[in-house]
Amino acid sequence: MSTIFLKHKQFRLRSYVPRGRRTNAQEHAYAELWPRFGLQVAAGRIDYQSVFGRDAACFLEIGFGSGQSLLALALEHPDQNFIGVETYQPGIGALFQGIKRNNLTNLRVYYSDVIDVLETCVPNESLAGVQIFFPDPWPKRRHHQRRLIQPAFIKLAVSKLKVGSILHLATDWEDYAQHMMDVISQEQTLVNLAGVNQFATNRSLQRPIVTKFESRAVREGRNIWELHLLKY
Repeated sequence: MSTIFLKHKQFRLRSYVPRGRRTNAQEHAYAELWPRFGLQVAAGRIDYQSVFGRDAACFLEIGFGSGQSLLALALEHPDQNFIGVETYQPGIGALFQGIKRNNLTNLRVYYSDVIDVLETCVPNESLAGVQIFFPDPWPKRRHHQRRLIQPAFIKLAVSKLKVGSILHLATDWEDYAQHMMDVISQEQTLVNLAGVNQFATNRSLQRPIVTKFESRAVREGRNIWELHLLKY
C-alpha cells in the first residue's frame, strides 16, 4: 500500500482523515443507533450472516459522504445487504437518521480508515460489489499521492470481490478520471465493461439518486466520469 518515509520510519498514507462535527440531532441518532448498526475493526473478520441475520448479497460503499445515495440504494434493495465506510462524522450521523426514519435493517457502518476495514474485516472474494463515488480528488499535483485510487489499493479492493462482481467508480474531476483509468488498466483481473480506455456511458445502478454533491458539480460545469469494472 502507499507509504511515505520520514526520519527512517515508515508511515502509511491514510485513505481518509476524520473530519466534521455532528449536529445535536445527528449526535443523538449516532448514540442511539451505533450499538446496532455500527461495526468495529477491532472485532476482526466479519461474518455477514451473523451481522445481518441472513444470507444475502453484500455490497460495500467506500466514502459515502452524507449517505444520501447509500440510503436510497438500501431502501431500493431490501433483499441486499450494504456496508458503508466513512470518517466524515456528520455524514455518519445523517446516515443513522435516515436508517431510523426509514426503518432500515440492511445497512451497517464502519467509522474507520477503509484500508483497515479491507485488510482486517472483509473476507476475500465475499462482496457482490464495491463502489467508490466522488473520492477526494486531491487536485494539486503535489498531493496526487494522497489519492485513494492507487494500484495497491485497487488490488486490495478487488481481492474482496467475488468473481463476476463489479467495481463502480465515479468522479467529477477529469484529471482524476484519467488517473483512475490509468490505475485500473494495470489490474489484470478487471474488465472495463465500456471497452478498453473507455468511460461508461450509462449511470451506475448503484447511484440511484442525484445527490446534492453531484448536482453542485454539474451546476459548476463539471462532467461525471464513471467506470464499471467486472472482476473475472
